[in-house]
Amino acid sequence: MRLAALFAGLFAAAMAAAQGHKFTLAGGQFLLDGKPFQIIGGEMHYARIPPDYWRHRIRMAKAMGCNTIAVYVFWNYHETAEGKFDFTSPERDIARFFQIVKEEGMWALLRPGPYSCGEWDFGGLPAYLLRIPDLKVRCTDPRYMEAAERYIRALARVVKPLLAGEGGPVLMVQIENEYGSYGNDRNYMMRLRQVWQEAGINGPFYTSDGATPHMLEAGTLPGAAVGLDPGATDAHFELAQKMNPGVPVFSSETYPGWLTHWGEKWARRETGKLVEEVEGLLKKRRSLSLYLVHGGTNFGFSAGANSGGKGYEPDVTSYDYDAPINEQGRATPKYHALRELFARYRPSGAVLPAVPEPVPAMDLPAIEMRPHASIWRNLPAPVTSVQPRPMEALGQDYGLIVYETTLIGHKSGKLTLRDVHDYATVFIDGKYVGKLDRREGEDTLVLPKVENPMPVLAILVEAMGRINFAHDMIDRKGITDRVTLNNMTLMNWRVYPMPLKEEFVRSLPPGDVDQRPGVFFRGTFELGEPADTFLDMSGYQKGLVWVNGHNLGRYWNIGPQNRLYCPAVWLKRGRNDLMVFDLHQLEPAAVSGFQTLE
Repeated sequence: MRLAALFAGLFAAAMAAAQGHKFTLAGGQFLLDGKPFQIIGGEMHYARIPPDYWRHRIRMAKAMGCNTIAVYVFWNYHETAEGKFDFTSPERDIARFFQIVKEEGMWALLRPGPYSCGEWDFGGLPAYLLRIPDLKVRCTDPRYMEAAERYIRALARVVKPLLAGEGGPVLMVQIENEYGSYGNDRNYMMRLRQVWQEAGINGPFYTSDGATPHMLEAGTLPGAAVGLDPGATDAHFELAQKMNPGVPVFSSETYPGWLTHWGEKWARRETGKLVEEVEGLLKKRRSLSLYLVHGGTNFGFSAGANSGGKGYEPDVTSYDYDAPINEQGRATPKYHALRELFARYRPSGAVLPAVPEPVPAMDLPAIEMRPHASIWRNLPAPVTSVQPRPMEALGQDYGLIVYETTLIGHKSGKLTLRDVHDYATVFIDGKYVGKLDRREGEDTLVLPKVENPMPVLAILVEAMGRINFAHDMIDRKGITDRVTLNNMTLMNWRVYPMPLKEEFVRSLPPGDVDQRPGVFFRGTFELGEPADTFLDMSGYQKGLVWVNGHNLGRYWNIGPQNRLYCPAVWLKRGRNDLMVFDLHQLEPAAVSGFQTLE
């Protein structure tokens, strides 16, 4: 009988675990299994962290004092081609990430968009949408909604077993993101929630918006918790409670740091003010989530851009964000200050776990580089076009694109690109003329006279990050309108899409390198035991870096970032391959590795 009772008890416990937990919105507070629950969240994005480091970063957040991980899901990271979803490859295995969250005794907030922002290219929306000439996003435009609903249904199949009620760690699902900063299509917000419900996800739901009346009126939903970005004062919380009564309010984005654009100084936030703000929330038992506890890296072409008062503002590759856990996963002084604060507000006798050991980092001696190949000798077959067309119209999402035409009529003078997105180098008969930088508002240069009666104009355009916030998000890449020479519109172009996919770079054959900028440089280096490192690109001007075929992201000598993070898991014992593409450099320069970003 005792044995039978024991098995019955174990079976009952297993059934209870399988049934999961009940997370509810009860008036002004969160309840977990019927008891008040304070969210102490820290946000991180699996898409910005190598999967081998997911557990380490989650443990770092837990040791700092967090009990919840908030996570953006970037739509375009998972719908890799129209109608084709990837939730299972190692770096996109969202179920595994949340399983680790659960194994580490943490909870989670899911922020699935469809629009995310997050300084991510196009705010997480897929580039294929931009093939639609008159597309409208983040509203009930049926073309946009068809794609968004397909994404939500695909994601819901993955997410449903991860909900707390199903035994997973996910407490709440966010509807859209900061919608009140963008639009007021209430039908759109209501429809998004309905699609989740039709897909079997019944909440609880929440929204996130700035603490202003117009943002909260346009962005909140009846019955959904209100996240404030940020909720820093009593007035913020009182306003939210007035605008959407009867639901919990929390600070869904408390900012330990901030983002940085190319050409700026690193954004920093003073630790003392942050601690004061967070302690003000803790004293009143208010829930919060730090954006970010750990930023990670905008690998590849994932970095986004803003379009504020300065015009086009592309984000740097590092997403360190001055967060408590830095880009390489190490605890900063800000981390230790918050850990001490959170420890003081824990229940009596509750002790924080020890801070995990840091991931090893290493210096690398100078790697000698050599010219390897020219972009001009590896162009694909051209697409003909009467006038230039943007990348997206040709089915291209990222990378470079070359536009070439033979000049008829005017052969020199004022050349204008309307509009170039985002950075162009201009050539006449293979000779470099100059560059045009959207960031600086440059769209015009002077073409010199040449002796050839039929000169060839070539324009190499680099697509940088798509705008991810506010009202200029329809940000197609390449030459998005037309090209004029002395106000004559130039016609009949040969267009060469160059998406620079990793398989192309891996297989790029060595060859003659002519004296036109647009050169790939290559080097090899030997390692015994790999460790993380930061590759110093200060010897180069502007371009991209691949290590063993992995795209580390962009570098640019305007700063502030000179070093690119290279995780140890992308290195190997023995011989390693380094490839650099530079838009301007003609002579190779050595590349060294360092243990830190600066």
